[in-house]
Amino acid sequence: MQFRKANKEDCKKILFFIKQLAIYEKMENGVVATEEILCEWIFEKKKANVIFAMEEEKEVGFALYFYNFSTFLGRAGIYLEDLFVLPEYRGRGYGKGLLQKLASIAHEEDCGRLEWCCLDWNKPSIDFYRSLGACSLDEWTIYRLTGDTLAKNAEEASKNA
Repeated sequence: MQFRKANKEDCKKILFFIKQLAIYEKMENGVVATEEILCEWIFEKKKANVIFAMEEEKEVGFALYFYNFSTFLGRAGIYLEDLFVLPEYRGRGYGKGLLQKLASIAHEEDCGRLEWCCLDWNKPSIDFYRSLGACSLDEWTIYRLTGDTLAKNAEEASKNA
């Protein structure tokens, strides 16, 4: 199994995989990213990384990840934002290969963990992750500020500065 790190010329492919994942997750209307935005944030600002799983010369899966930090461990970890394998290539080990490649990167870089989220209805993925030995953190709930609520909190911070 071969992998390659994405480069700036891959923004169209990255966006394609993101849109395919969004369709799978029934969230296709939520994708507002563009090739230009991805190019800026992944390759210019260097805020994320992408690797592709390859079959011969074709990209058949991708993983987009970034580094986070655990204060309890005192070291960085890898957060997997997106993992997707084209439907016609599933069952051939590409998803497992991508996760193991990320585990290898985390291990080589002495990271404390590799983690990700999964939609609670996605039983095939949950079963797959568990088959690799991953455990769910059921006692944790994700919270998020976006759009107007993010802007409102930022405005409040500037008033209090």
